[in-house]
Amino acid sequence: MPLSEHEQRLLEEMERSLYQNDADFVAKVGGKRVRPAYRSIVLGVLIAVVGVGVLITGVFVQQPIVGILGFVVMFGGVLLAIAPGKRVAIDPDAPAAPTSAKATRGGNQAGFMDKLNDRWDKRQDGQG
Repeated sequence: MPLSEHEQRLLEEMERSLYQNDADFVAKVGGKRVRPAYRSIVLGVLIAVVGVGVLITGVFVQQPIVGILGFVVMFGGVLLAIAPGKRVAIDPDAPAAPTSAKATRGGNQAGFMDKLNDRWDKRQDGQG
């Protein structure tokens, strides 16, 4: 359900107010982005699969120590796969905070939902 013009203005005013009044919070939340570590994810999944294999082998040969070792390897692989990626700092020359939701849209930087919202707006205006 689309927002009315009044609701959009209120939302944009609230955003501006947040960026102006609580700049420390905005800097803390939006200051760094986490880039996924694909190598760690793939390696962790492979280690977890090997751990499951060792666990099943331990059950099959009825050796609890092999099963426990397989579980530990599997657990270590999962921990490696879900470990946070590298933190990437945002460009300091870039504006600290956008003034409105529409100001963040555009180019290849627009997210999936932003693109859908733009298409919806165009349809409502009779352009699409």
